[in-house]
Amino acid sequence: MKLCINGHDREFAELHSDATLARLVDQLQMKPDRIAIERNGTIVPRSTWEQVSLQEGDKLEVVQFVGGGE
Repeated sequence: MKLCINGHDREFAELHSDATLARLVDQLQMKPDRIAIERNGTIVPRSTWEQVSLQEGDKLEVVQFVGGGE
């Protein structure tokens, strides 16, 4: 499956037509509680990631929260 993530085209041989956002997050080895995802211009609530199916060519913006400071 070909996806555009943060402006970069990527291909995921492991993802098929039944892939979800939750599966992609797992594939990317990201911590779900530390990211936000926008799909084709719409922010996707974390509670729906298991139900949101990915489509070939989806444009995703993945923002990772980083803590720090004093």
